[in-house]
Amino acid sequence: MFTGRRALLEQLERRLETQRVAAVLPQALHGEGGVGKSQIAIEYAYRHRGDYDVIWWVPSERPAQILASIIELGNRLGMDVGNEVITAVPKVREALRAGTPHPNWLLIFDNAETPETVREYIPEAGTGKVIVTSRRQEWGQISETLEVDVFDRSESMELLQARNPQLDGVDADRLAAALGDLPLAIEHASAWVATTGMAVDEYLELLAQKRDELTMVVSSPGYEMPVAAAANVALDRLATENPAALQLLQVCSFFAPEPIDWDLFTGPRSTPIATELDEALQDASQFDRALRDIQRYVLAKIDHRSQTLQLHRLVQAVLRGRMPDTQRGPIEHGAHILLAGGGKPGEPSDQAHWLRYQALASHLTASNATRCEEYWARELVLNLIEFYYYWGDYRSGRNLAQQVVEEWRAMPGLGADHRQTLKAEKWLAYYWWAEGEFNKATEITTESLDRYRRTVGSDHPETIDAMNMVALTHRASGRFSAARDTDLEAFERAGRVFGEDHPNTLRAAHSLGVSLRLTGEFRTARRLDGHTYRKRVTVLGHDHPETLRTLNNLTIDERECGDYVRSRRLVENLYQRYVGLFGVGHPETIKIARNLAVARRRSGDHESAYKLAEDTMSRFEERFGPLHHDAIAAALNFAVDIRETGALERARELADLTAARYHSTLGAEHPYTLYARTNLGVVLRLLGEVRAASEHNESSWRTLNRLLGPGHVLTLTCAINLASDRIAMGDPAGAHELDAQTLHHSRQIIGADHPSTLACALNLALDLVALNRDAEGESLFDETLRTYNDVLGAGHPAIAAARDRARANCDVDPMPL
Repeated sequence: MFTGRRALLEQLERRLETQRVAAVLPQALHGEGGVGKSQIAIEYAYRHRGDYDVIWWVPSERPAQILASIIELGNRLGMDVGNEVITAVPKVREALRAGTPHPNWLLIFDNAETPETVREYIPEAGTGKVIVTSRRQEWGQISETLEVDVFDRSESMELLQARNPQLDGVDADRLAAALGDLPLAIEHASAWVATTGMAVDEYLELLAQKRDELTMVVSSPGYEMPVAAAANVALDRLATENPAALQLLQVCSFFAPEPIDWDLFTGPRSTPIATELDEALQDASQFDRALRDIQRYVLAKIDHRSQTLQLHRLVQAVLRGRMPDTQRGPIEHGAHILLAGGGKPGEPSDQAHWLRYQALASHLTASNATRCEEYWARELVLNLIEFYYYWGDYRSGRNLAQQVVEEWRAMPGLGADHRQTLKAEKWLAYYWWAEGEFNKATEITTESLDRYRRTVGSDHPETIDAMNMVALTHRASGRFSAARDTDLEAFERAGRVFGEDHPNTLRAAHSLGVSLRLTGEFRTARRLDGHTYRKRVTVLGHDHPETLRTLNNLTIDERECGDYVRSRRLVENLYQRYVGLFGVGHPETIKIARNLAVARRRSGDHESAYKLAEDTMSRFEERFGPLHHDAIAAALNFAVDIRETGALERARELADLTAARYHSTLGAEHPYTLYARTNLGVVLRLLGEVRAASEHNESSWRTLNRLLGPGHVLTLTCAINLASDRIAMGDPAGAHELDAQTLHHSRQIIGADHPSTLACALNLALDLVALNRDAEGESLFDETLRTYNDVLGAGHPAIAAARDRARANCDVDPMPL
């Protein structure tokens, strides 16, 4: 039934001939829409479908909608982006820019709120075109715009007469004038006259009555008066003919103006909404009749192919505006009932349910489900917050969690101590932590734990989980021992209350494994993580995200226990599983990639380690910014890889930058700041700046002694590098003293065959030779080289360096917090 608009379509064609991006906007007088922006974009696409290889429609009111659509586009283009959120956008943008596999494409971003909403998703160049539809005038500042006004009179009359051939020109003109030539109102009127056969005079009288009623009831209704009048006439008739259909529309007016799956209407419910609607939703024939009657009056878009119903935002406004206050609350609650009854999408961590969560997200937000008084509706909101984490959309998850916490704290019957409020707070804290805002996370977790202990007791599962969250923030602040103690208490309490196989106990065990690794208790961590991994495979499944996270921890345990080859083999396999399940750009996959880059370097594959480390650093910085703790750690890893290539000046520049970034974000005495200074010291010594290197290592060593203790493996690592500084400064006796002390501790703590212990032994042998104790030195050297060769393999670069009698440098790679 598309009518007219020839001049506008020709303008759009001309602009897209010379410009890549064109924005279709309403005239300023029609800010709420109804002028047919989307229809013009659709009609252009329809008429030019032979000119493009790909035409893709992107709902653009919310970032999550855009992300979901871009991911789907990438998969439809055969790019295998999976469910990943972060890299789908740059991959699809790059493919479109390059014109591979299709050079001629058209993207339509529909209902974009602001230029900022969609700018990062629009390809910067390429042979394709972009159309944006928006209600906002800001688009005129950055792109060629096409302002869509109401129909001219001939177009209005054409649409009216297309559905009503018997309508003469005079009557069509009178109807068009009464409706202000507003396309959506004209469409409603044409459907009404065609359906009812009502005389034009009678219909005009009804419109006039509705206008008077609306003016008296609502002085500023917030939507176009012609649409309100025309829609209200149809809705009055529907209320008489089919009350269930009207009630269905009323409930849907509280959803987002996006397609609504019929599954929501047919799901099981125990809570009534409205008598007639309840009956229709339980009877397929009544439901079908309601849809037919809605379609007869063009009050919604009914798509039988996708089995969805969609309301225009103006019709939604009309429906809500005509409801009395006494009805509004129950009907809005009906939307919550439908969402919770038909929309239970399953476990948020299971990617099989992610598309369902994406479809529900807008409707949950638009329906004000966050303010629902029912427990089950709020539980669905909590599931959505959790989904955003597993999907990798931290920004949407954090924003929703922040909104929920603020609302629930103030809601009667909930408040700050309610369990659901506290759960939302925990997720908010976790998002802040994941985004590197450790202080904000610490403030929330400490307060939440106190509330849990006060309200539900120390043995409640949520309290135990809150203890793990506190441990998480302890780790972030560098208080590794405090984190271990808190995690140990939580783990023991969970095992006592739930048993060792319960998911709560396994979650506490996972957290304890992280803390044990940071305190240097690698063997204990390896035993615990191995046990936790096997249990999680049984309880949660082989590919559950939490199972895979524990497996990643186990690969790091293997590496830190000195089994570099086994660690590398395990993490190579794990990385491929993550890529297959979540895509290369998911935040968790990037974390595995950083682990893999370190494992490759430690096992001697410096070339592939370099490439992956550089890519990982770029991905973290693009995702979180350069000051995020994971981005800094990845940069530190890459600085070591650069050093191994011999590009010392470049390595020094990046190593210095990482030390400064850790200092500014975590503080001067955080262990990771000290690790960065240790790695910087190695580069400085290799550059000949021995005194500066010694200052960094001496200061770091003494501070690590005080914070972590002399037996911590990272204190020992720093000591090994400091001894090399002493040699370079002409103090072989001082180097020997420190190396001998470090070797004694290393053999006791991490084992005689650990690569770091062997590095220390190698250096001590060279110390002995420097002190003219050649026989001792050569004996220790030969013994160490044989063991080194057995542990690392003859082809490892460290073996070649040892044969050349080069002192061993020990790298420090910050472990995940």
